[in-house]
Amino acid sequence: MGYYIRVEENVRIFVEDVNPSGQKTILFIHGWPANHKLFEYQFNQLPSKGVRCIGMDIRGFGKSDKPYTGYSYDRLADDIYAVVQTLRLEDFTLVGHSVGGAISIRYMARHNGYGVSKLALLGAAAPSFTKTPNFPYGHTVEEVNTFISDTYKDRPKMLQGFGDIFFFKYITAPFSQWFLQLGLEAAGYSTAAVLGSLRDETLFSDMGKIQVPTLILHGVHDQVCPYPFALAMNQGIRDSKLVPLEKSGHGLFWEEWEKVNMELMRFIE
Repeated sequence: MGYYIRVEENVRIFVEDVNPSGQKTILFIHGWPANHKLFEYQFNQLPSKGVRCIGMDIRGFGKSDKPYTGYSYDRLADDIYAVVQTLRLEDFTLVGHSVGGAISIRYMARHNGYGVSKLALLGAAAPSFTKTPNFPYGHTVEEVNTFISDTYKDRPKMLQGFGDIFFFKYITAPFSQWFLQLGLEAAGYSTAAVLGSLRDETLFSDMGKIQVPTLILHGVHDQVCPYPFALAMNQGIRDSKLVPLEKSGHGLFWEEWEKVNMELMRFIE
């Protein structure tokens, strides 16, 4: 079941709500540059285990409205808050992948984890996507700027190149094309704007404000959000458990979907 939720006067967020009568609820926040369809291999399986799976397309991506502005972590976290309030979600698990993980962490800090009983971070872009004087991991500002300029020059080529580093496991040509099409559903300016937030924002102080049990799943071969990110999150989030995925890159939700699904089910029980 898909529907729209208004988060601002002129902005609607698209939500896919599978198995609304499930005993447990998971709200999924996707990563850049895709949309909620990224979690297909969770939505395929978890509803049969009694889970209500809700996937929202963040603004500018998928079927959501695509305003020209509003891509800061604060605004994106506020969009989650509006969805949670509208659906009256309580005692649910928040799952975020990549920048979706970063936005989820900001949601926990900015909105005091409203309604969230557990948090799961999958290859999250935290605590900082770019290198800082005290955090020598991730990407340089120049590397992110190149992604932004390439987005404006030839977005399909940029997305194809990004897909090449996204997965550790071999992907077929049809799967690669599917992944590319997910990225093309976004607006070009939204794709660039979220890259700007990834480049400029950090979550070091936010992590300490998380008050719920947190599961960190991270591919050890991740080239987008390197594995030291997971170690830093595990250290910075007090009640957290880190599970390394030995056969995954950034696409762990597909590369080891059986393990990811098993760990999520174990975590929410």
